[in-house]
Amino acid sequence: MNSLKAKLSSIILLLVIFHLSLFFTALDVSAERLSVKSNTANIRSGPATTYKVLWQIEKYHPVDVIKKKGNWYQFKDFEKDSGWIHKSLLSNVATVITKKNCNIRSGPGTKYKIAFTAEKGIPLKIIKKKEKWLYVQHADGDKGWISKPLVW
Repeated sequence: MNSLKAKLSSIILLLVIFHLSLFFTALDVSAERLSVKSNTANIRSGPATTYKVLWQIEKYHPVDVIKKKGNWYQFKDFEKDSGWIHKSLLSNVATVITKKNCNIRSGPGTKYKIAFTAEKGIPLKIIKKKEKWLYVQHADGDKGWISKPLVW
């Protein structure tokens, strides 16, 4: 009887470890945030160029990788849209995207002059951080400061 209990306990322990390893592996992949490095990138319905192009995204667009299949990454973006992108179009450059229309300022605070405005969905590269503010650059070269709550 003790031998049976020991075997059952071992099996249960192995199953728990297996499920935990799957859980933490999934967490590691989904936690990876990358950004588009090409001027534009095709987002596809599946992991190959034979799949339909769903839409295009532009340089600095951040994505959260949720699955990898060979050289293709499935991702979710700031609007929870999902698609597939080839890994050669991605980089580790830190970027954000505007969650709504907002002002990009000449300094890190609302008292500073508006340098330019950005509509919802504009991707920006992060150059540096200062408290609740990010110094960012658009793909066209425009730079300025944006408040962290305005971006994803």
